[in-house]
Amino acid sequence: MKKETINISGMHCATCALTIEKSLKKVAGVASAKVNFLLKKATVEYDEARVGRKELEKAVESVGYTVEQ
Repeated sequence: MKKETINISGMHCATCALTIEKSLKKVAGVASAKVNFLLKKATVEYDEARVGRKELEKAVESVGYTVEQ
């Protein structure tokens, strides 16, 4: 398992964080996802043999938020 931290912009409330968390958890290979609204970061643990960072970023962007590099 690999753990990644993804910086996210565009969140306005705790509901935004939950929306992103749900989207990340739907990605095949993701074991856990926690989004911290105050820090504007997502911490994702995933099986890198099944999914990569690009797919995680797409999951964040698919629900209307921006991944910061």
